[in-house]
Amino acid sequence: MALCLKQVFNKDKTFRPRKKFEPGTQRFELYKKAQASLKSGLDLKAVVQLPPGESINDWIAVHVVDFFNRINLIYGTMSEYCTERSCPIMSGGLKYEYRWQDDSKYKKPTKLSAPQYMCMLMDWIEMLINNEDIFPTRIGVPFPKQFQQVCTKILTRLFRVFVHVYIHHFDSIINMGAEAHVNTCYKHFYYFIREFSLIDHRELEPLVRMVLGWGGGG
Repeated sequence: MALCLKQVFNKDKTFRPRKKFEPGTQRFELYKKAQASLKSGLDLKAVVQLPPGESINDWIAVHVVDFFNRINLIYGTMSEYCTERSCPIMSGGLKYEYRWQDDSKYKKPTKLSAPQYMCMLMDWIEMLINNEDIFPTRIGVPFPKQFQQVCTKILTRLFRVFVHVYIHHFDSIINMGAEAHVNTCYKHFYYFIREFSLIDHRELEPLVRMVLGWGGGG
């Protein structure tokens, strides 16, 4: 029997602590606006559009953090099924393999198991979104010039979590009754990155059939 979503996506299972927006800040108000739109049942293509008069970098920052929290939660729930033994390579089927590279421990693309890759990824994103020089939270402090470039890298790597979960753990998603939730999260993510051209279309190839199944991919 499938579990209800509250049981499936238990916050205690979050892979990493959730990043929260400070109440009273512009970013918090934008987050509330985005959440209200999501809950209103509006078309997801409309939900992701930049609200009139708002800063595009603030809008992107809010969504990057929110997607990190949501995907973090999805993978945290799946992590018991994603082990060194079941997933010795971070991949999306036989055709796609993802290697890890950063500026510290892994200076060259390195083959890792899926759990290792996920751990490195979540640590890396958490470090970036908590870095005031990249994601400034103080009023009047500008975003760095490379901000959208950094966000593209974050979102590209988060997309790989969807690829791995869909291709290697979809049966577990169905068994937990979480299919609709994960699908909605991916649609929201997909329409957002397409709206602002944040991920190279070639990176999206592994899940292109799913998008075509929505009716053309928007």
